Amino acid sequence: MDKLIESLGSLVSGGLVALLTWWLTTRARNRQDQEREREALRGHADALIVAVSDLRAAGTANQMLWETLAERGRTMLLAGLACVGGAARARIAGGTDVQSGLVGLGRGAELLAQERIVSKQAAAALREPFTRIAAAAAPLLRCPDPALVTATEELMNAAGNLEDIARLEETLAAFGRAAQAATAPPPSRRERRRARRAG
Repeated sequence: MDKLIESLGSLVSGGLVALLTWWLTTRARNRQDQEREREALRGHADALIVAVSDLRAAGTANQMLWETLAERGRTMLLAGLACVGGAARARIAGGTDVQSGLVGLGRGAELLAQERIVSKQAAAALREPFTRIAAAAAPLLRCPDPALVTATEELMNAAGNLEDIARLEETLAAFGRAAQAATAPPPSRRERRRARRAG
């Protein structure tokens, strides 16, 4: 009988140890999985922030190079000089006033066409940062945290309008706060108890 009680005690204690080991292992594995998910979310958020910053820099450079009033004035001045130069060359070559005027207009139009092609290519260079923004935002839009999803949507909308840099800055800051809140580890039991007592 003693052996039976002893073996039963060993069996129960072995079962409790196995159950405790299983529970601790499962809990540790779940915590690791949650930490990996938070780390992946941080990576996507960082990629989105970098892509938006690249877009902002490319948009600013594009605006400075092609869209300022001074640049447009320079382009018109160059086109005017090309017109006058073309007309003068045609006149020197023996052309009539009409022929030299047409040659001059052709030179000016050629220069404006080249400027337009280059400015379109510069604007097309903004496509790559937009693609990176969409790629980085896709996993964030599937996140279970509604605040992060909303902040991501607002950031994507603000990135579409490079004219309003202040709004882009605001939404980028709001996105950073939402990403930080979404990737913060959950509070421990002790912290939750303290919060309940304090509140």
